[in-house]
Amino acid sequence: MTTRFLLVCVVSLAVFAQTPRGPASSIDKPAMNTAVDPCTDFYQYACGNWVASHPLPADRSRYGRFNELQEHNEHVLLDILQSAEAKTDRTGIDQMIGDFYASCMNTATLAKRGIEPLKPELDRIAAIKDMAGIAAEAARLQRMGVGVLFSFGAQPDPKDSNRTIAGFRPGGLSLPDRNYYLKTDPKSVDIRKHYVEHVAKMFQLAGDSPDLAAAKAAKVLDFETTLAKHSLDRVSMRDPNKTYNMEPRGFLAEKWAGFPWDAYFKAVGAPAFETLNVAYPNGLNGFDSEIGTQPLDTWRAYFTYHLLHASATMLAQPFEDEDFDFWQHYINGVKEPRPRNMRCVSATDRALGDLLGQKYIQLAFGADAKTQITSLVVGLERAMGDDIQSLPWMTDATKAAAIVKLKAITNNVGYPKKWRDYSHVTIAADDYLGNVERAAEAMTLQRIEKIGHATDKTEWTMTPPTVNAFYSPQTNSINFPAGILQAPFFDPRRDMAVNYGGVGAVIGHEMTHGFDDQGRKFDGDGNLRDWWTPQDGAEFEKRASCVADEYSGFTSVDDVKLNGRLTLGENTADNGGLRVAYLALEDALKANPSGKIDGFTPEQRFFLGFAQIWCENVTPQAARNLAATDPHSPGRFRVDGTLQNMPEFQKAFACKAPAPMVKENACRVW
Repeated sequence: MTTRFLLVCVVSLAVFAQTPRGPASSIDKPAMNTAVDPCTDFYQYACGNWVASHPLPADRSRYGRFNELQEHNEHVLLDILQSAEAKTDRTGIDQMIGDFYASCMNTATLAKRGIEPLKPELDRIAAIKDMAGIAAEAARLQRMGVGVLFSFGAQPDPKDSNRTIAGFRPGGLSLPDRNYYLKTDPKSVDIRKHYVEHVAKMFQLAGDSPDLAAAKAAKVLDFETTLAKHSLDRVSMRDPNKTYNMEPRGFLAEKWAGFPWDAYFKAVGAPAFETLNVAYPNGLNGFDSEIGTQPLDTWRAYFTYHLLHASATMLAQPFEDEDFDFWQHYINGVKEPRPRNMRCVSATDRALGDLLGQKYIQLAFGADAKTQITSLVVGLERAMGDDIQSLPWMTDATKAAAIVKLKAITNNVGYPKKWRDYSHVTIAADDYLGNVERAAEAMTLQRIEKIGHATDKTEWTMTPPTVNAFYSPQTNSINFPAGILQAPFFDPRRDMAVNYGGVGAVIGHEMTHGFDDQGRKFDGDGNLRDWWTPQDGAEFEKRASCVADEYSGFTSVDDVKLNGRLTLGENTADNGGLRVAYLALEDALKANPSGKIDGFTPEQRFFLGFAQIWCENVTPQAARNLAATDPHSPGRFRVDGTLQNMPEFQKAFACKAPAPMVKENACRVW
């Protein structure tokens, strides 16, 4: 079961009732287009001028308010890395992060070496002679973080979250989703045509003739299309009951008898295990007859392309350019790469995030942040408890169980309780590819070794400088990395209504994830268990279907509609989280009443504060891709879709039916 990400900036909160405020509301008035009727399109009303005055940077496919904070964090990290690189007398952390960053920035060495750093692995792939060699190479690539064929690793047991088990899921695709291979509309056909051309160019850069490269590229597409036919669709992946299928270890051999599973498990570093969770058992039905019978040349081509793609940014410029041209420029509409130093900052964070995070914490994380965020969370939890108790459609028995789960949520702030161990990772200033591979392999082994052990519920899936927040259903915890606990999305000197609309809604969003269509299926201990009465479960599904149908009616780009079932969890969390934040604000206003500021009531400022964290621009290509793959709705629908369902918003701005921002049959789950 995956964690649930918000993909916005969350920032630290002081205790609002005790925070002196200046005369300004901190609403971004220049961002607003007040020529638009707020009852017609509140997103344009709140963000219209921002959208018009912030054209996409050439190196972005999507840019919004939270990216502004991310850029600030990246410059803090850049200073840390450049300082570590320059030091002569360095600590272990400074040596590792400084040399990793230096290896990424050393483009002269990358250009000089060309394909040479990858040659040993390419030779191993070329030497594959049988299925034993295929299994060995699959394990080797997976250890290096190259996603081929299927994923195998450690996961908490969905029905016993205190233990870690082995997990298996068919995979191994390159294009963003199975439908990219299977759909027959003109756009999908065109994408596959460009994909084959791109793969052929990568093979040519690796030394193949044009004819051989084209033939191998066609084999890669055919092979991945076969894999796609046996992949689970994204909506089904969201149902934890569908992806929980405990099987004996020998089940895999029954499905794919020709694959040497024992040798694979040994090569990938798995400890002993007797059972595993097979996320999609039917996905293995064709492996013996269709995948296992592929010619060796097809296997070699498939492994080679995946290795080239995964390694392109660590090789000479021509590889990086070709990889960018297809994946970023063609697929997502990005005009040019991000500056090299910023890409190297991100690469260091991905590879050595807990080391870089320790340095970041020293500079950017105030000592009182945990106290501040906890104070706000307490108020929001109280508001959510009141909201649950007031639900007219839920019986007392399920309400009581929901309150138990709410009270069991753990709130983690800033950074993990235990840092990752990188002591076995060798980092050299002149070996960028090797650094990335060694760091990835160490991470893979650390994770896979957890099979058979007690689950470490303190482990984070984000690095401390990350601008995001996440809820984990199997730890029943909300996590706020230090990277998001700062301005500009919260300012302790500004009006509390704007803060509640911004970060308050974010925290409420994460709380509601515990009770969305996925989270509600786990209890307070993080176990997959139905704690609902049948009546309440049916009522929930009816209300969730209203939300799914609503968002499925929104058009992302051209003729592409959103998939309301794919985005259901995030939309439920947006709707529920904003309501919880509103209730918390109304409670705070009882003790600290506030009148109009800048001509807006506290409630109006609350909704503006919420809407303005979602101002963004996105390329048409990225919008199309995100509609197929992203469980989050675009910013404008996270605003208008949510507010259409809130009578409190309509009251604040005096919106009356049949205005577009007044939904005739409003959806409400929480």
